[in-house]
Amino acid sequence: MSASARPRTAASGGSARPTAAAPSRDRAGQGQSHPSFPRQLTVGVIGAGRVGAVLGAALGRAGHRVVAAAGVSTAARDRIDRLLPGTAVRPADEVARAAADLLLVAVPDDALAPVIAGLASTGALRSGQVVAHTSGAHGLDVLAPVVAVGAYPLALHPAMTFTGTAEDLHRLAGISYGVTVPESLRPFAVRLVADLGGVPEWVAEPDRPLYHAALAHGANHLVTLVNEAADLLRAAGVAQPEKVLGPLLRAALDNSLRLGDAALTGPVSRGDAGTIARHLDRLTATAPESVPGYLALARRTADRAIAAGRLRPADAEFLLGVLADRVRKVAAA
Repeated sequence: MSASARPRTAASGGSARPTAAAPSRDRAGQGQSHPSFPRQLTVGVIGAGRVGAVLGAALGRAGHRVVAAAGVSTAARDRIDRLLPGTAVRPADEVARAAADLLLVAVPDDALAPVIAGLASTGALRSGQVVAHTSGAHGLDVLAPVVAVGAYPLALHPAMTFTGTAEDLHRLAGISYGVTVPESLRPFAVRLVADLGGVPEWVAEPDRPLYHAALAHGANHLVTLVNEAADLLRAAGVAQPEKVLGPLLRAALDNSLRLGDAALTGPVSRGDAGTIARHLDRLTATAPESVPGYLALARRTADRAIAAGRLRPADAEFLLGVLADRVRKVAAA
């Protein structure tokens, strides 16, 4: 490994001194002293999907050298051509060897452990290299093979949805990154997230599943909810549901982020059991597949409205009875 690719501790002034004893190890297996890296990182990207290609392009714009990328599908290779022009397309192990400073692994959650284990077993990883994955669900445990060879582990999850196009680069400014990292690598993580235009949110290893569940519940399920609402509007004869939903949902999202449960409006928050019953009657006849989701969300909404003081328990009694009765009917169907 060249001197520029090898992490270096900060130089001290004065005459040469005998080599110091190796620093003690932290929980991730890395020295507790902070390693330093060249200002321009030599980067490789494994997994040129929507996330990997975009983050690679963002690192390139920040002045780093993305020297190699791995992508198997036609779509992945097209993203490399568009977002990482001039970057060599190589097999994953060759990308890892070329990534002298930072290897970015952006593969699906369930594929991450096998990919990391395979790279370690083939000798593609090296001591002093940073290996960062972009999975929200995983932390540092999945990078144990990285630590075993003396490399530095980093969990770096962008809290953003991606399309895999250049438009995503404009959305990166100011977003949060869920970061789990050994203490010794915190300065590097801060610098890397800043280069990506983001803000680090430090997530403890045991909290990674909860962190990721929160994002998936809020963002992924929102997509399902919005599209379900659009389908129901079409069934009700609305030709352009997006025009109806757009202003309403933007206001609801803005109010929710600012006001929390105080933003809640609608029939559940008012305890309008008759309205909810009519909703369920029509949904059962028109879109029965939407009934279980409606029931679950209506019950959870009622619970939160009661806890927040938006709905008095006495006013909720009839509503909760209607919901419970419909849940029993769905279960019996």
